[in-house]
Amino acid sequence: MEAKWLTWAKEIQAIAQTGLTYAKDVYDIERYEALRNLSVDMMENHTFESRERIALSFASDEGYCTPKVDIRGVVFQDGKILLVREKLDGCWALPGGWGDIGLSPKEVAVKEIAEESGFQTEAVRLLAVLDKKFHNHPPEPYHVYKMFIQCRITGGEAMDGLETSEVAFFAEDELPELSQERNTEAQIRTMFNFLKNPENPVILD
Repeated sequence: MEAKWLTWAKEIQAIAQTGLTYAKDVYDIERYEALRNLSVDMMENHTFESRERIALSFASDEGYCTPKVDIRGVVFQDGKILLVREKLDGCWALPGGWGDIGLSPKEVAVKEIAEESGFQTEAVRLLAVLDKKFHNHPPEPYHVYKMFIQCRITGGEAMDGLETSEVAFFAEDELPELSQERNTEAQIRTMFNFLKNPENPVILD
């Protein structure tokens, strides 16, 4: 479970953002702006990020506040799982990223796998929809839903991308250092469980 201060900061930010979207009264707008500033104060005091960066990335959205969607492609070959090494932290992750406007979840998974690993794939099925706050990820300012979509290789070859430096398949007992922001060891092992038990139902948090 995520830290209470982080939950409160995100909830305050969401209330402020939604209030600023619909408020008409100048005094209500002032109150919601004060709430937004309070959420930034909380993030600043519990992280190493600058106030300016927090305000830009965390408290600059407009419109009704909704969770972000992170989509991960799950590809198996010969009993091993496809992972890519992230340039940002040098650790390994399932290929994936934020959902894109105009693309379906399946299309995002296929696109991200191609861009980050070089493999062409087709989406097979949805394995899990997880709420990131229930899993052992590092703290972050967004409320994130994670979608894991199994895909099958149809072509291409291993090739690094703009955000990745290496591509490889790993057995369950030889997992490398994982990019915890993107996926946890427990989540990867859950994906292997689907490989062993393909009849398992979709997991929903």
